Amino acid sequence: MKTPTLSSEQVAQAVQHAVVIAGAGPTGLMLAGELALAGIDVAVVERRANQDLAGSRAGGLSARTIEVFDQRGIVERFLAEGQVAQVAGFAMTRLDISDFPTRHNYGLALWQNHIERILAGWVEQMPVTFYRNREVAGFTQDDTDVTVTLSDSQSLRAMYLVGCDGGRSLIRKAAAIEFAGWDPTMSNLLAEVEMTQKPEMGIHHTALGIHSFGREKYDIVDGKITFRDEGPIRVMVPEQQIGGGEPTLQDLREALITVCGTDFGVHSPIWISRFTDMARQAVNYRKGRVLLAGDAAHVQSPIGGQGLNTGVQDAVNLGWKLAQVIRGTSPDTLLDTYHAERHPVAARVLRNSMAQVALLRTDDGTKALQETVLSLLAMEEPRKRFAAMMSGLDIRYDLGEGHALLGLRMPDLELETDDGRMRVYPLLHKAQPVLLDLASGGDFDTSRWEGRIRSVNARYTGVWELPALGVVNAPSAVLIRPDGHVAWVGENSYTGLAEALEAWF
Repeated sequence: MKTPTLSSEQVAQAVQHAVVIAGAGPTGLMLAGELALAGIDVAVVERRANQDLAGSRAGGLSARTIEVFDQRGIVERFLAEGQVAQVAGFAMTRLDISDFPTRHNYGLALWQNHIERILAGWVEQMPVTFYRNREVAGFTQDDTDVTVTLSDSQSLRAMYLVGCDGGRSLIRKAAAIEFAGWDPTMSNLLAEVEMTQKPEMGIHHTALGIHSFGREKYDIVDGKITFRDEGPIRVMVPEQQIGGGEPTLQDLREALITVCGTDFGVHSPIWISRFTDMARQAVNYRKGRVLLAGDAAHVQSPIGGQGLNTGVQDAVNLGWKLAQVIRGTSPDTLLDTYHAERHPVAARVLRNSMAQVALLRTDDGTKALQETVLSLLAMEEPRKRFAAMMSGLDIRYDLGEGHALLGLRMPDLELETDDGRMRVYPLLHKAQPVLLDLASGGDFDTSRWEGRIRSVNARYTGVWELPALGVVNAPSAVLIRPDGHVAWVGENSYTGLAEALEAWF
């Protein structure tokens, strides 16, 4: 991507924003919302006129992403439209998290087009500028700004540009950020179509791979999905060779005939897309004033449903840090912690996705391995460990040694405060850090950080228990970052609190 040469007059006339986000998918929308909550002037460039999708690959939210939405006060919007279910799984094996110590010990079955629509509705309630029906054509950056050229030749100028523009990210390519990893070993077609013959709904395993048929509307009873007999059919079918380019209806017909012996009279596609098990990750999530998030930073097989969820959590990690740097309350080096924290998370997603793809191969040796792994996952300890990983509830950022809580997500406890009973997550609705004093008496002087953090004196008498980790020692105080992760833990003293406040806020 080559940026058109701009005259000094065109640069001078560029519309100024603090942050420009390329892409209004789930990651871009979440980041826009996070920045707007922090009072940052943010603009989103999106090629689509609205959130109508040409495809809907993702089909659900993990427990941790549901918690993130709860932290922002929007979780009920999603719960009202999705179906609560045990969706965490590894290599097509469901992992029950109903015994996990979280208010949201489940996943949510909800197609990506609805997730995007709900997120867009939230963001559109805030002062966010959208440049729709346009794409980023190129950009240049210097020590102070990024100049972004749009496909209609309009220019924008911002302090930072964030690429949330998917696995084929133009921002990543133009920034010359290496996308290291592994080439695909298989590919599948995914589509929403009409069929003159009704196929058997559900997931089917054959010697040629896994294929499935379903519909957008369905019911889940006792963990079983029953598709309603209305609307177009969603089909997923493997290709026997790794495909390239934009898939066609003829490609879909041939794949169906090969795998099923018939194309079921497929016609009138609403959308067709292709996905592979390619696993790649940006070597750096930041280059100067350009950052990457979501699929622009990492791609992998959709097995396990981790892509969308990882992207949304990227945005929540990055948003508050970017806001603090722009406001001048934190140095630019704070942005380096975004890569340091999120790169290992996605690297683990890539590894477990590759392992799951390997376990789904159909040769006899792999089938024997499947049986062994399934027997292990039926045991209590492995089930909890893998379920915590796949649901995102065990993510820990390396913030040094100390209390078991340090770097983990804060549990949503029911607190007793001077203003009555209160949960933890509503304290995070404004994406502001919280100092929660549970026993030390509120003697720490926070005046230096007035307006930056919220101090709350509270009491909690229950057990502190974390998914997979179990019961931990009750702290006397915790410093909670805007993304819900614990930045400091007090154990009957304020030792280290001033340093943590200085480092983060």
